Formats: sequence, structure tokens, C-alpha cells
Amino acid sequence: MTSRGFGAVRIVGHAVVYGLRFLRMHVWRLILWFFCLLLPLWGFAGLVGELHEKKAFWFDGPILNLLHGLATPTLNHFFVITSRLGYLWGVVPLDAIILIVLVASRRFRDGLFFGLAVVGSATLNIVAKNHFARLRPDLWLSITPESTYSFPSGHAMASATLGLALIILFWRTRWRWPVSAVSGIFISLVGTSRVYLGVHYPSDILAGWTAAMTWTFAMFVLVDQKAPTPPPSATPNKDAIGANTGR
Repeated sequence: MTSRGFGAVRIVGHAVVYGLRFLRMHVWRLILWFFCLLLPLWGFAGLVGELHEKKAFWFDGPILNLLHGLATPTLNHFFVITSRLGYLWGVVPLDAIILIVLVASRRFRDGLFFGLAVVGSATLNIVAKNHFARLRPDLWLSITPESTYSFPSGHAMASATLGLALIILFWRTRWRWPVSAVSGIFISLVGTSRVYLGVHYPSDILAGWTAAMTWTFAMFVLVDQKAPTPPPSATPNKDAIGANTGR
């Protein structure tokens, strides 16, 4: 292995040790936040009764029908692409790239925040979907049918987590407003695409956005206040998280 390869392995090793050290000290806080977020989702779901019986909020049906009434071949193509970019084609690989870049740049505190936000949000979505087991809308035959449960929307959660995390990471830079604008537009389009395609109720999207943004901001606060001093190989002066705290 070359010296560059050894250097990369050393950086990854330091990042893993740093993350494990944080988890060992604060795993109970992460678990507490996780279940505290499940409770409001439970209350949100409870407002419509038994979700597995496909009951919906009063606004779900009208919005679904309104967007379906706008359907054209061009919009179909646009929202299919948007939906795919909102998860496997875009968000997931971008999450991985951003985390790799943060670790490679020795921004361990930022990497810790981003990793906790993304992985925790995805885990929360899986647990919530299987707990509530809400069936997908069936007002018409979707051109992109889904077989998993509906509540909350995984696309909405993934895109909102990525968008808010990027806003936080860029907030102390001159890119804050461009990143905020692009993130807001992307999050909105992904959510709209899922309703337009008839695979989610609007309430699935709202619940996903709420859960993702709450979790992501909670991880920012936790890492900003509780993350240990990065290892010697890190460059803490470049971290966005805790940049003004002197840690």
C-alpha cells in the first residue's frame, strides 16, 4: 500500500474512533431523541384514526386529485425524474459523497453531524413505516407503483434531511442563501412529485418533512454542544459545526 493509501486509512480510522467515542458517551441521548420523535408521529397518525384502514386527512384527497388533474406526459416525465433524484438516484449517492468528502477533509465534527442526521433519519423512517403500516393511496393506478408502506414518506424525509444538513453546513459561508434556496426548491419538488405520482398522501409528506427537520436540527444541537475534541489529524478550524465554540 502506498503512503497515500496509508494516510487515507489513518484518516478513516481516526474518524471511526471519533464517532464511536461520541456514540459511547451519548447513545442514550440519541435513543431518547429517536423515541421522542416517534411520539409526535404517533399523535400525527392518530388524528386520522387507523392508518392501515386508509383513512386520510381532509386535505389529502383534494390535493391528490388536484395534482392528478394537472397530469401531462411532460409533467409525468419531470416528476418521475424528480422522484428518482429524491432518493436512490440522487439523495443516497450524494449523502455518501458528502460524508466521504467531510471525512477526507478531516472535518470530523461535521462528518459526525451529517452521518448521524442521515442514518438516524433513514432508521426513523423505516421504524415508523413498519409501525404505522399505512397503505398507499389507490385513487388511480400510478405510473410508478410502490409496494412498501406510506407513512411517513421516505423521499420527503431523505430530501429534507439532506437539504437542512447542507444549509447548516454552509450557514457560516457566503453560500448560505444559494444553498438554502436550492435545498428548499428541491425538497418541495420531491415532496410534490410523490403526491403527483399518487404514491403518497400529502400528510405523509408533511409528517416526513417534520420528522426529518426535527431530527436533523436535534443532531446539530447535540454535536455542536457535546462532540469531543477532534483527533490530531482533524482540522477543527474548517468545521462548520462548533466553529465558533473554540472546541
